[in-house]
Amino acid sequence: MDKFKTVVNMASMQTNLGCTLVALLTAGGEHIFSSVVFSCPCNGLNFVYGLVFLLVPALALLLLGYIVSRRTWKLLTGVWRRRAELCRCRRLAAACVVLFQISAGALVAPSSWIAVALLNGNYFECAMSGTNVSFYNKRVCGDQEPGVQCETELHRIPCRVGSSVPPAVREDVLLTLRAQSQILGWILIASIMLSNMLLSCLVRCCSPISYLQLKFWRAYAQEENSLMDSHVTKHAKELADRNLQSFFDQTPPGDLKTPSSHDWMKISSLYKFSSKKLYYSMLHQYVENYEETDNGRMKMASVKSSESADNNPAVLDFVDGGMMTM
Repeated sequence: MDKFKTVVNMASMQTNLGCTLVALLTAGGEHIFSSVVFSCPCNGLNFVYGLVFLLVPALALLLLGYIVSRRTWKLLTGVWRRRAELCRCRRLAAACVVLFQISAGALVAPSSWIAVALLNGNYFECAMSGTNVSFYNKRVCGDQEPGVQCETELHRIPCRVGSSVPPAVREDVLLTLRAQSQILGWILIASIMLSNMLLSCLVRCCSPISYLQLKFWRAYAQEENSLMDSHVTKHAKELADRNLQSFFDQTPPGDLKTPSSHDWMKISSLYKFSSKKLYYSMLHQYVENYEETDNGRMKMASVKSSESADNNPAVLDFVDGGMMTM
């Protein structure tokens, strides 16, 4: 249970509750894998088998972090149509900043997996007992008389059976491997917490708005995302109901205004911060800058600013939404 307390402490450094839950769920998944699924083969596959369990789930969690992020799909959707704009240095730099922000959130789960796995030690023991590096094997087995025998049968030690190595030497080797694994785990945890604290301090120091306005902005973004989901569902239902009624009744469809593809693209793009005209989201910018045409529809007004709108501070990355429902 100590490793779970460690993950709780590491997760508490995250300002996003979703990141904390992801870290805790990852720790629980690692415990299940280590207890139920993992079984070191104690042969020449030790190194590969141990690394696969240590790194491949972390890679899968990293990819999952990218998949469930709204900002990933906002950045990628329609990118080929915007490739001419992305070729500009400032646009490309802004896209790289967004990608870095997405990666920072996606790294929570894989780093938690690796940290908990190293504290547990099972994967590391299996992997390092299968190494063919003679220098490392000598360091692990020691200089005692049964050291040569330990080096030749090192791959059998994690299973504690089928080995002629004396039990005392075998336990010493396992303790050494586990100690090395836990040292690496604590170093990783300390690095994550330190880098997260420094990055959070840097981001807050560069915040373009005050603490209370940032708190209000987060509340607004959460409410807008929630209401957007309900309005999209409601409007889609009304449109589907109108079309079906028109089809079955064989009557002309009723008038139902639906945003155009251009309108959808305007509010679906990544948020661009501008201190000259402060908008809380792309939707907010859209409704504040429109002209009404003769038929009563909205038309985007020409919004010009001498200040670049590509600067999106990391502290405002919540505007585009963190996670999405797949």
